Amino acid sequence: MRRATLSDIPALVALMAEFYAESGFELDRPLAESAFSAIIGDERLGIVWIIECDGEDVGHVVMTLRFGMEFAGLIACVDDLYVRPSHRGKGLAVAALSEIRELCKNRGVRAMTVEVGHGNVPAQAAYRRIGFAEAPDRQLLSLALASAAHTA
Repeated sequence: MRRATLSDIPALVALMAEFYAESGFELDRPLAESAFSAIIGDERLGIVWIIECDGEDVGHVVMTLRFGMEFAGLIACVDDLYVRPSHRGKGLAVAALSEIRELCKNRGVRAMTVEVGHGNVPAQAAYRRIGFAEAPDRQLLSLALASAAHTA
């Protein structure tokens, strides 16, 4: 895994388009480019990585940051995690998540969150392997104030 740079944005957008296509969504590429540019350009917002295998870009991870009162500090959100189907089952996602968890610990991040689909059992298993657990007393609610980066 390596930190993404601005020159990686075309590859990141291509990976994100593949990721969204798996759920039947079409990616708004200019909006995705803008989002990647913002995060890569300002580490206060988060960090983007390219997942590599045998010298090939096979996935990406986006970690965003926010301040949370409950933990009185920064909370990292694994916002996007994608590994191409041809490279799944090799432990790449778990290795990437483990590396991010250690980075967060070393930087004083107080908690990590992730949003995962109810039916995405393989992703849930990867997240649980590094310590994520379902919060029994919480429910995710959302309110869109702008268009999503994808269309159904």
